[in-house]
Amino acid sequence: MTTIPTAAPAAPAANRYGVGAATPAFAPLPILQPGARLPEGANYLPSGASTSIWGRLPSARDTPVLTVRPGASVVIDTVSHEGLLPDQGQHPAAFFAAHGVHPDAVLLDAIEIAEHAPRDPANDGPHVVTGPIAVEGAMPGDLLRITVEKLEPRVPYGVISNRHGKGALPGVLPRNRETVSVFAAVEERGGELVGTMPLTEGGERSVVFPLAPFLGTMGVAPAADARPHSVPPGPHGGNIDIKLLTEGSVLYLPVQVPDALAYVGDPHFAQGDGEVALTALEASLRATLTFDVVPAADARSEFGDLTGPLVRTPSYLVPTGLDPDLNAAMRKCVRAAVDLLQARWGMDEHLAYAYLSAATDFDISQVVDVVCGVHARIREADFADVAAGTAPQNGTGAPA
Repeated sequence: MTTIPTAAPAAPAANRYGVGAATPAFAPLPILQPGARLPEGANYLPSGASTSIWGRLPSARDTPVLTVRPGASVVIDTVSHEGLLPDQGQHPAAFFAAHGVHPDAVLLDAIEIAEHAPRDPANDGPHVVTGPIAVEGAMPGDLLRITVEKLEPRVPYGVISNRHGKGALPGVLPRNRETVSVFAAVEERGGELVGTMPLTEGGERSVVFPLAPFLGTMGVAPAADARPHSVPPGPHGGNIDIKLLTEGSVLYLPVQVPDALAYVGDPHFAQGDGEVALTALEASLRATLTFDVVPAADARSEFGDLTGPLVRTPSYLVPTGLDPDLNAAMRKCVRAAVDLLQARWGMDEHLAYAYLSAATDFDISQVVDVVCGVHARIREADFADVAAGTAPQNGTGAPA
């Protein structure tokens, strides 16, 4: 197992947001600069120009920046692209200073990436992706299982943006055809961290909403030599934007190249299903993830022939459907859900279809990433009386 050094000097462990006259009432959160406040003995992967890709996803040809054995946990720093992009000046310190952020509260790796990481604004996506990570022994046909152990805000603020021609209302919003970037502070209220944003431009009243951090991008390298664009998700995962991937959840991905070459990014503090304005509350996170390999035979026994991302929460199994057409994405999700019920619990196809109609919610993951996403929430408790892994049956109800 190997780790790599930090990409930037570590900040003092006691670093806090500096309070000044123009400063919002931020929560008492530490600023998690690269290398700061790490658990003792942790496998650590910082974000930076040498360990991240800006605007693209790793391909089969990329060299891993970290190699781990199955079962290893890794602490990974991720950086939000908001505040780094050209339409925001590509100068994070200046961008956030305009919102009252003290220089010590701007992440050093964000500054480094904005200054030194290569990106073609005309052809690349916006996302900063940390990786790839090689998981030894993972082979095509296997599943990579990524368990989300812990997600920590690295800063007490984030940004929600709408850009011309993007979002669910392209051509309508933004009204002036210029990028709208809404700064959102994190505050502590009643012992809970919440996001806050103004009710009106320049107004003093605030809207308050709960935080539920997750990584919008989690994936494996596709079996292709070219690096994929960072925006559209696919069978490899990528920018799936499924907000259920909070602490305690698991993502299963079909491995497509040897050693999987996993990566993460697009950190969020909060998102509504749909993510209609183009981005949600984008903000940098430190993620602790465990990487495991499910061998091909075990994967088929447990889930059938999985062809795309599958999420598991403490309550739900969550198959997905992805397509540029939202209606087609919905149909693909229903098909994936029927197939999962047949493979995992031996449920007859017509009964699975009926069960999904009666008992399962199909949610829109997002409609703003070129490829739309739909995910289903199948309650595992509904099948408590059914032994997992029961052999599928044929249409008569008799064993196949």
